[in-house]
Amino acid sequence: MTNPIYLDYAASTPVDPRVAQIMSEHMTMAGVFGNPASRSHVYGWQAEEAVEESRVQIAAALGADPREIVWTSGATESNNLAIKGAAHQSSRRHIVTSSIEHKAVLDCCGYLERDGFEVTYLAPDEYGQVSVDKVAAALREDTLLVSLMQVNNELGTLNDIAAIAALCRSRGVLSHTDGAQSFGKIPIDIKALGVDLFSISAHKVYGPKGMGALYVRRDDGLRLAAQIHGGGHEMGMRSGTLATHQIVGLAAASELMQSERAQEHAKYVQLRDCFLRHIRQIPEHRINSHPTEGLPQILNVGFAGVDGETLMLALNGLAVSSGSACTSASVEPSHVLRGVGLADDIAHASLRFSFGRFTQISEVESAGAQVAQVVGRLRDA
Repeated sequence: MTNPIYLDYAASTPVDPRVAQIMSEHMTMAGVFGNPASRSHVYGWQAEEAVEESRVQIAAALGADPREIVWTSGATESNNLAIKGAAHQSSRRHIVTSSIEHKAVLDCCGYLERDGFEVTYLAPDEYGQVSVDKVAAALREDTLLVSLMQVNNELGTLNDIAAIAALCRSRGVLSHTDGAQSFGKIPIDIKALGVDLFSISAHKVYGPKGMGALYVRRDDGLRLAAQIHGGGHEMGMRSGTLATHQIVGLAAASELMQSERAQEHAKYVQLRDCFLRHIRQIPEHRINSHPTEGLPQILNVGFAGVDGETLMLALNGLAVSSGSACTSASVEPSHVLRGVGLADDIAHASLRFSFGRFTQISEVESAGAQVAQVVGRLRDA
C-alpha cells in the first residue's frame, strides 16, 4: 500500500536524518550517554559539555545569552512554565491572550482562572492577527502578562510581536510568545523582538518529539516559579534529568534550519503557489490564511457545500489536518476558525495543508489535483 502524501508538517516534522545521526551518538555505551548532572566522572562531564554546547547553539539562533535558555519537554511545557511560572511569582492577577491561541496557552489560562486570575481573550481579525491597539485597550494596572503566538499554528498568520512586546515593556507588563511555529522559519533576534519569554519546540523543526526550550530574559532578574520539582536543575526553574540525545537533536535541527532557511523559504513559496493554482480553480473556496503576512508553508482552505469530515476521509491519498493535532479528536469546528469569525459550516469544511523540507513539487501537483477532483465529486453527490 502506498503511503499518503504527507502535507501535515505544521503538526509534526520527521527527524532529519542528519539530526538522527547526531542523536544516535549520544545514546549508547559507545557514545556520550551519561547523566549531565553526574559531575564525578568523565561520562557525566562529556554529557554536560554536549548539553551546554547545545545551549550555546540555541542561544545563538535567538541572539540570546546561553543562561537565558531553559530546557523543557516541548512547547507545551514551555508555555506552562512561562504562564504559570510567571503567575505564581506575582501579586498581579490579570492576563491577556487571544481566543485562537494553542490549547497549551488557553488551557493554562483556564487553569489560572479557576485559581482566581482574570483572563481577557482578545478577538483577532478575519485572518488571525491581533492588533497592538486591541492589546493596549485590554491592559490594566494589575495586568501581569500578555501571551500571543508569533505564527498561528492553523493559519500560518504572523502577529506583530515586536510592537506588542514594546507596548508591554512600556507598561511594565511581561510578554510571552509561543514560537513553536516561527522558530527556525523566520529570522528571530530575541532582543529586537523584545519579548520576556519565548517557547520553542524541536519536533516542528525536524528535531525529536519531547524536546523544547524556553527563553527567559535575564534582565531585571526575571524568575519563574518551577512547575516540576526534584533537584533544582535549569537554574531552579525546571527539574529533571536532561535528555542529552534530544537536546543535541534540537540544537542540530536548529542549526540546519538557520543555514537552510532562505533556500527553504523560496521552495515553500513555489510549493504554495503551485498548490494555490489548483485551489483557485475550485468554485466557492475560501483561503483562511493571511494573503501576505503569513508563512508560505501553511495554508488553511475552506470549501463551501462540503462536509469536512467526509472531505478528509475522501482525501485518503493525502495526510492533512482539519486543525491542531492537539485537538484532532474533537468533532467540533476548530476554535481558531471559529475565533476568526467563520460560520460552523465553512469551519467544518476547512483543511490545513502544510509543506515541509521533504515535500516535492510533484506531490503538491498531485495533491492539488486530488483536492479539486474530490471536492467536485462530493458536491455532485
